[in-house]
Amino acid sequence: MAWVGNFGWLLLLPLIVDVYITKYIPWTWWKKSKNKAFLAVMGWVDAIVFALVAVYFINTYLFQNYQIPTSSLEKTLLVGDFLFVSKASYGPRVPNTPLSFPLVQHTFPVINTKSYIEKPQWEYKRLKGFDTIERNDIVVFNFPTGDTVAVNKQNPDYYSSCYSEGYMALRYANPNAEPAIEDIMAEGRKIVQAKNREYGDIIFRPVDRRENYVKRCVGIPGDRIEIKNNQMYINGKKQEDIPGLQLNYFIQTDGTVLTKVLDKLNISMEDRAWYDNTQYGDGIKNLGFDPNYPLYHLPLTHEAYNTLKNTAGVISMKVEDSYDTHGVFPLGNKYGWTRDNYGPIYIPKKGAKLTLNEYNLPMYERIIRTYEGNTLEVKNGKYYINGQETTTYQFKMDYYWMMGDNRHNSADSRYWGFVPEDHVVGRPVLVWLSLNKDKGWFSGKIRFNRFFKDASK
Repeated sequence: MAWVGNFGWLLLLPLIVDVYITKYIPWTWWKKSKNKAFLAVMGWVDAIVFALVAVYFINTYLFQNYQIPTSSLEKTLLVGDFLFVSKASYGPRVPNTPLSFPLVQHTFPVINTKSYIEKPQWEYKRLKGFDTIERNDIVVFNFPTGDTVAVNKQNPDYYSSCYSEGYMALRYANPNAEPAIEDIMAEGRKIVQAKNREYGDIIFRPVDRRENYVKRCVGIPGDRIEIKNNQMYINGKKQEDIPGLQLNYFIQTDGTVLTKVLDKLNISMEDRAWYDNTQYGDGIKNLGFDPNYPLYHLPLTHEAYNTLKNTAGVISMKVEDSYDTHGVFPLGNKYGWTRDNYGPIYIPKKGAKLTLNEYNLPMYERIIRTYEGNTLEVKNGKYYINGQETTTYQFKMDYYWMMGDNRHNSADSRYWGFVPEDHVVGRPVLVWLSLNKDKGWFSGKIRFNRFFKDASK
């Protein structure tokens, strides 16, 4: 009770003691009934209640199941992998919403209603874990920008949708002006709200009820990261090699079909794109390739790249470039960063002080306002936090930078920023089941070779 900071729950202690020790109250009165049907029903009720309580505590404080939904960690963790996630590794959290149904993250399937009661709300606290998050750990966490959700359209997230809608509307109204980020977001919120049929209701989710994501932690508190031409640098040094790291490439052949080679390289059907030159000749030419031949678009590891480079029929290969400066964090195109050329950016450490200025404020204002619960105003070039003028801000939590190994097919910190420590769920420890969505049940759907694989590396 001291841990959760709510001593009102001590009122339950006499109840628990009586149920399991003193048994003064006849909780099992129903067992004295002579009605066999009634005994059978109550026996099932008793077993189900006990199971739900046990599952709730196990799921909240010890282990949680998680299924890999996307290819962002492909080659390391595959779509269709089912993981045991250890919450004890980094320390179990006090649930923000203790009154929730076990095994359901936020919404009951079919009936589409919330699986939790919003009150009471407990503050963030975490017990000490067996480990601390280190660089290159694979981590499960709650989606940072999943606090506000458009129910009917959750990908992209609410803030990205607002930005996209607002930017298009303002640029259409005045093509010659580059609108300010504040105006873009204000206009975007109005548009998203008005498009109720497309976006649905706009709701709020507590931290522990937000979607679970899994990525590799590439930056820990206090790190400074930068990406130059797809190469990540951490504190000025090249990131250590990650065997499963992939980038998207365009591969042109002389008409040779690469299906068998791609099967051997275990490139999923979802990640394969093929452009017929008879239909996309102009597009192929614009990419700098010969319009007379077809083009593949594939994510490749360094090893797969070398394999295809030496495959008969392959004419040329080129890494996919990104010039989009609008979709990356922080929204607003202030820095001209792209997914492939990004930063430098500092990852906040608990207790570190930041000198506020016009340049760095967009990077950290969400931390100040949303994650750490302050008011922030800028008036005449001066900064006011919780009504007090200041030139600095001291961070209250540690933060992390998460990225996928499939770098060009990963929605990660490059798009939604820092992951606060209170969003960390746990560490995946092993794969207990793996299903290949590209295969049938009798043609290799169950990937037996992945059973009990270490999922933490």
